[in-house]
Amino acid sequence: MTRGQGILTGAAFWLSLGGVLLAFLWHISIGAKAIPIGTVWDAFTAFRDDEFDHMVVRNFRLPRALFSITVGASLAVAGALMQGVTRNPLADPSILGLTSGATCAVIIGIGWFGLAGTAYVPFFAAIGALAGAALVWGIASIIPGGSTPLTLILAGVAVTAFLGTIQSAAILLNQEVFSGFRVWLTGSMAMGDMDTYLWALPWFGAGLIAALLIARQVTALAMGEEAATGLGVNPARIKIIALLSVTALSAAAVAIAGPLGLVRLVIPHVVRLFIGWDYRLIVPFCAVVGGGYMLVVDTVARIVLAPAEISTGLITVVLGALVFIWLVRARL
Repeated sequence: MTRGQGILTGAAFWLSLGGVLLAFLWHISIGAKAIPIGTVWDAFTAFRDDEFDHMVVRNFRLPRALFSITVGASLAVAGALMQGVTRNPLADPSILGLTSGATCAVIIGIGWFGLAGTAYVPFFAAIGALAGAALVWGIASIIPGGSTPLTLILAGVAVTAFLGTIQSAAILLNQEVFSGFRVWLTGSMAMGDMDTYLWALPWFGAGLIAALLIARQVTALAMGEEAATGLGVNPARIKIIALLSVTALSAAAVAIAGPLGLVRLVIPHVVRLFIGWDYRLIVPFCAVVGGGYMLVVDTVARIVLAPAEISTGLITVVLGALVFIWLVRARL
């Protein structure tokens, strides 16, 4: 990267952070009751517990904004790593069994063991995500030809359908307990709580740090295993670390907001379209752009049919599909 390119990239990164800050303030100020930006700022710098708007900002809207940023960053970075390691532009934790595994494990953990709001929620999500991914890779590896991008996707579709059946059976067998899961299963920031968020935060941090540490090696791996080996990269080691990173990030996202679609698939493609293929840039840009994107999506979910609210997951699917169509047209 030349000096000029470095300056432009740095400027783009800080502009992206500025955009996230604006989306953050917009997210907090918009709702059933609009709150002026000045009042939002005062809620952080001169908080008064006798001021109703300050209480709304600090106790309700700030947590939801934090949920959105963390979930968006988790999903985008997880998708980028998965696509880089597998060299498959359609690779997505939700396609390859991680999301369905995490969701299934959380449903069992909360619904059958009553572990809501505890450290066990992200832990169950991580175990489920890892089990789902292992099942997909195991099935793909025994198919003639090995774990090619096509066999991974086919195995992922089969495992996702199988785990979806288990989820449905668990809900049908205990409908009273699972009545509150209808919204969560579509993906919703409204279902999050600070206890679960604080327990999920270390998983997010560990996954993001691991992704940043292996970003250079993922760039080499994206060029092919032979090329990566020639550059001194151990493909097996990097794949294991990437899998653990994606597992931690997926677990954090599912524990906070439930399963959300297309974010992992779309955001990495948008970032690569403007940034290129260097994962030392893709990972931090995905974290920032993914967090900002989720803030915007969640704001739209809250205001498009106000005072009623649409599940965030439904908006991610609609907007994600539109963005994906745009990406396809842009690359033709």
